[in-house]
Amino acid sequence: MGRRMRVLVVEDEPDLLDALVQVLREAGYAVDGASDGRDGLFKAKVNEYDAIVLDLMLPGMSGWDLLGELRRRKTTPVLILTARDTLPDRVRGLDAGADDYLTKPFELPELLARLRALIRRGAGQASGVIEIGEVVIDTADRTVRKAGQLVSLTPREYALVELLAMHKGKLVTRTMIYEHLFDEESDTLSNLVDVHVANVRKKLGKDFITTRRGEGYQLHV
Repeated sequence: MGRRMRVLVVEDEPDLLDALVQVLREAGYAVDGASDGRDGLFKAKVNEYDAIVLDLMLPGMSGWDLLGELRRRKTTPVLILTARDTLPDRVRGLDAGADDYLTKPFELPELLARLRALIRRGAGQASGVIEIGEVVIDTADRTVRKAGQLVSLTPREYALVELLAMHKGKLVTRTMIYEHLFDEESDTLSNLVDVHVANVRKKLGKDFITTRRGEGYQLHV
């Protein structure tokens, strides 16, 4: 089994915080709780967590600000909880460095499933640096260099590159890309994936991303 997985829950509604802590402990996690943003940020910085469940609307410091501060130091997987269910909010959360998104009200089994997936993804990458030919992706700093030169990417372009790099040599379906970049499976977003792929190719080379027509994309090792 290995070491026990450790999770931080940052949530200001006392009943929900207590319920989440209890459910996660029953599921076998070691769990810490925080009821405001500043306490949550302090715990997130001084402890090593396998994942963080983060509410956005918090006293003391908002979830957005907590996430921004945390991302300067750590790549701990973050699952955002929010009552704000609009596409701009979901995109903002992902661009700010969140790894996944769950809208209130939610079902506890879905929360547990998403947490397991986040922790698996977080554990699957032993090193924070991924090399694809002359392109080097640093997932801790969220930077990309080509032949030693820093390449300027938008947050979503970076997210696309990181997602493909984490699965280098494997097919990444369009659905996976929608979920990772937009957390929204909608036909209206399909052309946005093509736009981001085209922009990344302009910056990193037309052969950097291979299209598998009708299936998805991949990076060749």
